[in-house]
Amino acid sequence: MQCRSGPRPRGFQNENGQALIEAAIALPLLLLVLVGLFELALASYSSIEVTNAALAGVQYGTRNASTAADTTGIQTAVANDAGNLNLGTTSVSHSCICSDGSASTCQPTDCSGANIETILTVQTQATFTPGFSIPGLPLNFTLHGQAVQKVLQ
Repeated sequence: MQCRSGPRPRGFQNENGQALIEAAIALPLLLLVLVGLFELALASYSSIEVTNAALAGVQYGTRNASTAADTTGIQTAVANDAGNLNLGTTSVSHSCICSDGSASTCQPTDCSGANIETILTVQTQATFTPGFSIPGLPLNFTLHGQAVQKVLQ
């Protein structure tokens, strides 16, 4: 049996190299998407690490009243937890509330018939610089982390 090599149907004229051209068009778009996903993952990881550093500081500070007053120790705990991040400002603040739910200014006379509960807040921030600059977006992003917890009495 012989194959006829006559004229081909109209839609199938010459498809040699079509897959190569499609790959050449799709590959740069695929690489751009992969680089974007990598940058997004790196920014997400850095954001989680900034928040975890704040949590480490608040966990150190809420063990008792003396560690809650140890601002240097809290900042050291934050810095130790965020080992591969360049942290910016770490702020530590205290607030109070009465154990019955009423407001307090941390004065001993604020809570009649109730205990004063101290609340420790640790806020951290770091600057994230993407590996690739995208036109229209800033060159740096500031990431913020915060942890709030009551101090054990």
